[in-house]
Amino acid sequence: MEKEIEKRVTEEIEEGKPFFPNHLLKEVIVAYLLFGILLTLAVFFSFPMEEKANPFQTPEGIKPEWYFLAGYQLLKYVPKIIGILGIGLALAILFLVPFIDKSPEREPSKRKLARSIGIVVIILALLFSFLGYMSESTKTIFGKKYHFDLKGVPHKFEEIKK
Repeated sequence: MEKEIEKRVTEEIEEGKPFFPNHLLKEVIVAYLLFGILLTLAVFFSFPMEEKANPFQTPEGIKPEWYFLAGYQLLKYVPKIIGILGIGLALAILFLVPFIDKSPEREPSKRKLARSIGIVVIILALLFSFLGYMSESTKTIFGKKYHFDLKGVPHKFEEIKK
């Protein structure tokens, strides 16, 4: 009997302890301890509450991500319905350019209509993205401060003197 037990112990030592449940149980215990410490710290050193959010008031300087900035800025210049329909129409035209341009040329540099439309779209996208980036901000240019209004137009910035 003792030889069998000895044999089992030596086999277990040679093979090592199994991952489940021995090692996994230790990992779960450590995870619960760390979660308990984190929860205790969160309760005792909680972050103070700020003022409640007002869903009817947009904070100053909120802007979309860079890839939506051109469309967002375009909507500031035209009525919303015209802007949304215009952006949709522009995307439809871009989608239909290969079907509209019936030129037999395969070389992209020789397809004038497609190239012209692409260049205009890229220039307008860059222009409106730049205006959107600059709008509602104050920048220093050549040592003078300028405030850019909602539409991206610069105005000299004059600080209020006390």
